[in-house]
Amino acid sequence: MQKSYRAPNPGDNRSWFLIDAKDQPLGRLAVVAANKLRAKDLPTFDPSVDAGAFVVVVNAASVKLTGNKEEQKDYQRYSGYRNGLKHFTAAEMRASHPDRMIKEAVWGMLPKNNIARKMMTRLKVFAGAEHTHAAQKPVEIKL
Repeated sequence: MQKSYRAPNPGDNRSWFLIDAKDQPLGRLAVVAANKLRAKDLPTFDPSVDAGAFVVVVNAASVKLTGNKEEQKDYQRYSGYRNGLKHFTAAEMRASHPDRMIKEAVWGMLPKNNIARKMMTRLKVFAGAEHTHAAQKPVEIKL
C-alpha cells in the first residue's frame, strides 16, 4: 500500500522573494504574495503545513488602485471601545501608512487561522525602494 506524502516544514531553509509594487494593481500583487506565503505554487502544497516563503514588497507607496478606489475604498479600524470605529479612505491610508494597504489585502486572501498569523510575520512591506533584507538575497518576481 502506498503512503500519502506530507511535505515537511522547511524551518530555516525558506526562500526569499522580492516584489516591486511600483504601478502594480493592489489585488494582483496581493494574490502573488499570498500564494508565495502559503506555498500554493509548490507541487507539495498542503494547507495544514506552513511551508511558505518570505515575501519582501518594496515601493508600497506607489501601488496602483484602479477606478475610483482612491477616493471610494474604505478601510476601518476598531479599537474595542465605544465610538472606537475609525474610517479611512485609500488616499488617507496611502498618505499615513502605505504598507498597511498591502498587508490588509494579503491578509484578506489568507485563511483566518494560526498558520495564517505566522505567515503574515513573513510578509515584509516597505514604503520606499530600500529594504533591510538584502543579505537574504531575495529573488525578484516580475508581475
